[in-house]
Amino acid sequence: MLTNKILIKSALLLCLFGASFSLSAETLSIINEPENSENGVLRPTRGMTMQQVEAKFGAPVNINPAVGEPPITGWVYDKYTVYFEGEYVIHAAVNR
Repeated sequence: MLTNKILIKSALLLCLFGASFSLSAETLSIINEPENSENGVLRPTRGMTMQQVEAKFGAPVNINPAVGEPPITGWVYDKYTVYFEGEYVIHAAVNR
């Protein structure tokens, strides 16, 4: 009988102890928004075609001609530059 009471009290203490952890949890806040989020700089993603980029983001301000093999082309927009390998986006970097 005494053992059951000790077990019940121990179980209750563990439940309360566990509840106190969940009640005192903190919210992690990320200082910098992800760069491709609505709050960051929305830009093309890897794998998009040149046609898809132009349809969604409009014409670039400047086009850097293809260089190298495979050919790498850069489309410059106001806030970012998109790099293509052939017809496909390989990277979009925020302009600093």
